[in-house]
Amino acid sequence: MMTSPDNEELYQHLSFPLPYRVLVLVGLGILGWATNLHGLDVSGVDTIAAMDLRTDTGLAKPVMPVHHSAAFNHLRVVDLYHAAYRLFSLYSFSCFLSWSFYRLVTQGDPARVDSYGYIPVITTLAIIIVLLCPYDIFLRHEREKFTLGIRRCIFPAPNGPIYFSDVVLADIGTSFAKVFGDIWQSLWMLKPGNSILVPPVHDNWMRWILPTVMSFPFFIRFRQCLIEYNMPGNESRRPLFNALKYATSFPVIYLSAAQRLVIVDLMKERGKKLAGEVWHGEHPLFRLWLLAAVVNSLYSFWWDVTNDWGLDLMKFEPSTNHERQPPQPLLLARLHSGTPLIRRYPDSLSEEEDRHAGQAHDLLKHRYRQSCYGLRSVLLYPRMIYPALIFLNLLLRMTWSVKLSPHVNLTRDGTVAFFWLEVAEVVRRWLWVFVRVEWEVVKKIEERNPANYLDDRSGDEGEYEMIPATPDLSERNPTL
Repeated sequence: MMTSPDNEELYQHLSFPLPYRVLVLVGLGILGWATNLHGLDVSGVDTIAAMDLRTDTGLAKPVMPVHHSAAFNHLRVVDLYHAAYRLFSLYSFSCFLSWSFYRLVTQGDPARVDSYGYIPVITTLAIIIVLLCPYDIFLRHEREKFTLGIRRCIFPAPNGPIYFSDVVLADIGTSFAKVFGDIWQSLWMLKPGNSILVPPVHDNWMRWILPTVMSFPFFIRFRQCLIEYNMPGNESRRPLFNALKYATSFPVIYLSAAQRLVIVDLMKERGKKLAGEVWHGEHPLFRLWLLAAVVNSLYSFWWDVTNDWGLDLMKFEPSTNHERQPPQPLLLARLHSGTPLIRRYPDSLSEEEDRHAGQAHDLLKHRYRQSCYGLRSVLLYPRMIYPALIFLNLLLRMTWSVKLSPHVNLTRDGTVAFFWLEVAEVVRRWLWVFVRVEWEVVKKIEERNPANYLDDRSGDEGEYEMIPATPDLSERNPTL
């Protein structure tokens, strides 16, 4: 027997309510981060160096010396993503057990759903307790690093520094802005008198809490940009323009919440169903929100391509480096590896190191090809993937502004459909991380090695020269 759309929608809410959709999205974020680290490592990108990851748990300076790769010997990227995979496995197993028990006791009966709504709440509280647990269980070291990163994002030092890993974490948080709003909605669904099947409707000043919760991740990133702009010695206005990008999200969110006032007034006039939703094209508030959404989407897309990814496609003054000189084969995809990147001129490489250096030279010659117009001269990935990433980023950026709008999913019918749009945003951010970290690596290489070779000082006497890093041609160096 065929089911009607309304019955299908009700079944989806009965079997997969909003609290569990939130837990699934968080799990996808953990899996995405693990695969980001894994994919970057397979691609030969030195994630530890690029993201300023440190072995200490304090707030001291990052352990990222250019010429002391031994400092990273006990911190391997392979350990990081293996730990992330284990964390995802533990998290997903716990959520699956909770959901299975919920389905067993509710049996698809709407009358039982609200009675057992406490099950996802207990699951969420248990996950939070484990995350903050001070005992040496459940990957304590990784949990501490994650909570430390969150603390640095929420409570950054007024004068910096803002580490690149914190920037990436805060940017990932902006993609979960709607998830934070869903968490708030879930809490109110479980309030006595409300239903887990229908999003609650807030009146008066309460209607502004949801947009404020959704705005918080953008405020964190906005403040990071202002701190970078006001840091001593900074002469660049780039952080200020970056802060403007996050500021454009606030009108989208709050103008959307303000449209709830229009909906309430029209519902009083026309009844609960607004015939044809004609007001969407008539009311000035809707037009203003639409303008804010377009500005936010296009500006964010331009910033992604031009600044976060370093591509020349939309630059006002495109770089001509790829026209004047070929890609340099000695630019390194790996900043720290088994072979030291810097050596004294009088020293010579061992026979094994020289063999690996020659293989690295040939490998990097193959990988650093002349880029086509609109990209850049140094690419760590095959050039064919960049146009696809640009197109997907534009498409999902345009839909993301809509997802940031609370007024578009005030009814039960809209929440399940928007869950898949939230999944799409998680995927977009997952792809964004690969190119963002790649560009950070390329920038750091070019800053230290503008023309194949670099003279540097380590505090000791003597001159140093950049040499090719050893690629992981067989198995990883266990001491890295």
